[in-house]
Amino acid sequence: MLPKLAENKQEITEKSLQSATHVLLLLPVSKALPELPGSVELKAVMKRRDLKPDALAKSPVAVQLPGGTLAVYAMLKSDASTFEAHELVRKGLALLLAEHPKALTLAMFGDAEFKARAADAAVYAALVNAVKLPSRKSKPDAALKTVQVLGHESADGFARVQALAEGNSLTRSLTVQGPDELTPGVYRKRIKALAKQYGWTVEEYSFDKLKKMGAGAFCAVAQGSPAKDAAIVRISYKGKASKGKPVAFVGKGICFDTGGHNLKPAKYMQGMHEDMNGSAVVLGILAAASKLKLPVALDGWMALAENHISPEAYRQNEVVKALNGTTIEIVHTDAEGRMVLADTLTLAARAKPQLIADFATLTGAMHYALGSRMSGVFASSSVLAHQASRAGISSGERIVVFPYPEDYDSQLDSTVADVKQCSMEGEADHILATRFLSRFVGDTPWLHMDLSAHSCKGGLGAVMSDANGFGVAWGIALLESLKA
Repeated sequence: MLPKLAENKQEITEKSLQSATHVLLLLPVSKALPELPGSVELKAVMKRRDLKPDALAKSPVAVQLPGGTLAVYAMLKSDASTFEAHELVRKGLALLLAEHPKALTLAMFGDAEFKARAADAAVYAALVNAVKLPSRKSKPDAALKTVQVLGHESADGFARVQALAEGNSLTRSLTVQGPDELTPGVYRKRIKALAKQYGWTVEEYSFDKLKKMGAGAFCAVAQGSPAKDAAIVRISYKGKASKGKPVAFVGKGICFDTGGHNLKPAKYMQGMHEDMNGSAVVLGILAAASKLKLPVALDGWMALAENHISPEAYRQNEVVKALNGTTIEIVHTDAEGRMVLADTLTLAARAKPQLIADFATLTGAMHYALGSRMSGVFASSSVLAHQASRAGISSGERIVVFPYPEDYDSQLDSTVADVKQCSMEGEADHILATRFLSRFVGDTPWLHMDLSAHSCKGGLGAVMSDANGFGVAWGIALLESLKA
């Protein structure tokens, strides 16, 4: 649950500063420190550390004030990108939230335009980091209860910021749950509860139903689990005044990935409970869109399964038939994500949406290409590529658009089936996976996000936890660009 948010246009004073316990003060970049509450103590600290005032634009400075208040000062550049603003605010808040305060004050200084931008970044970072992720520690840390904003009042009560924080927090809360907590069966129940909360409709395609339908790609992966609780789940949101075809978001939901018969070594199996992050991103986007009451129609498709090793698990050299009739030669059982997505994308495309965007922790190749600070995106047209890039800039969730030319298909040629699942060499696997998936979307406009940035040690952008919910803010920005 997000902390209570209060706003007051009045700027913070020396007196009000003394009544606060933890304060973040944001001001425009300047070569001289302006006169503001606590400036005497701040100047003393800056002098001791031999720092110039504009150093606050790179590293916020914490000051212990005489009354006991912990104050953090930071300067924000007027031309800072959303990502840069989020990063700076996160660094400042980290100094305050390390003490696990129950109340937090955010103070804005500068002109009205600066205050509005700084307040959005500060409130988002404060709210999203206030939410405690699921933990089974015997003594959990205290939770932040209230956030007060001084010096600025938003026109909508920070409604958009709160919706993004709620969606992001949902995504992270699901992602970090262990494989014993979030099995496909439990996940399906959680989705139904969320549907009731947000007013979504739910449709489930169980393992048995999918097998009868001929979804051989999905079932090949799911058949290794003795629980047989795998399913493709569709949720739908229809905003008021929404017209036209829906936008479909598709998410990979592998609740644990052993690698199957091509078993992962321990180093690479660690953290594989997070292989369902793509599906959690879809839920986070729909939660935020619902909270904002966006006038759009949305479908969320989640491929929920586990990639087990068992006598029933699929094996190399098998040939399976996907839902759209494509025959697939199995090359590596650890390339299961593209298999479950193949049939899920087919179902999504059959519903004839105006756009499909899928999210998946899909390839190690993308992580090698970009590291964990940006995610890779593939687009079926230059128009979509530009929209994806603009959404990345405005949301602060940075992406790189990759090409996926047809000549790469030769590496997926098979002598026994229509296509190979992947190549054994692993070269350019992020591109080959996209070429493979493109066979299952038909002519539908399509975006594919390979979530190399879903987890970044020490946090990313506004978010302090390793699991950072990358994709939720981007998805909302994309929807807003489609609506515009």
